[in-house]
Amino acid sequence: MHETNKVDLVNALERLRAAVRQAPVCLVEVVATQGSAPRGPGAWMAVQAEGLIGTIGGGHLEWEATRLARAWLAQGLPGPVRSLRLALGPSLGQCCGGAVDLRLTAVGAAYGAVLDRLQVPHQPVALFGAGHVGHALVRVLQPLPFAVHWVDSRDGMFPASPLPQVRCEHSEPVHAAVRDLPAQALVLVMSFSHTEDLDIVAACLRRQRERGDLPFVGLIGSATKWAVFQRRLAQRGFSAAEIAHITCPIGLPGIPGKEPEVIAIAVAAQLLQLRAQQLAAA
Repeated sequence: MHETNKVDLVNALERLRAAVRQAPVCLVEVVATQGSAPRGPGAWMAVQAEGLIGTIGGGHLEWEATRLARAWLAQGLPGPVRSLRLALGPSLGQCCGGAVDLRLTAVGAAYGAVLDRLQVPHQPVALFGAGHVGHALVRVLQPLPFAVHWVDSRDGMFPASPLPQVRCEHSEPVHAAVRDLPAQALVLVMSFSHTEDLDIVAACLRRQRERGDLPFVGLIGSATKWAVFQRRLAQRGFSAAEIAHITCPIGLPGIPGKEPEVIAIAVAAQLLQLRAQQLAAA
């Protein structure tokens, strides 16, 4: 097996759990980097004699780390932990110019502790709307570090099978779901109805006024739609400063195209940017 941790983390960890039962596993983690490196601290892969789950960045770095891990496996994993540094220079056939500090861990009885260490915090995202763009966006977000609360007022709009890291909620009226969103959720509004969109945005602004715990509220739409919404929100008693908290249109600027998949990628990129900013500020 050869998997990358672009797949859902929960599924990757379940494969790791199964792998530990079958054969010895060496966990390889990036613990620090200096200069330019393919992946940052926290990247990991689990190595077996005939299998590999995850990635620390590919290329010769990963090839050499895999070789060293398998050599350690062949020795019977003497010692629970081993540390090493690999320079990303000519000797590795890479010109990044940096260095990567790796930790090799024998995974076995300590699996539970390893699992806890590998869990990545998932940023909550509230997605209102299960139309074409909503479905495309959920597909893009699934392998990323987001936990999606997906809301729609219509029956039969969600996939029949449960999705990892996605909670589906039928809410009528749809804006009632805003009250119970997790704190610090990034909110995306793209329902099938402009009336619903307006009610959701207004509910988000009321919650922001009361609690101040929705750092991002994004609305899908054109400049014309947003101009109308600004007037209607002002009529509902929201100040210009409160209305300015809404981002419309959503999506990272400079990515043209109105296809659902293109919009989904632009929005996912924007969410990743927001998550990076929050982590840097923490």
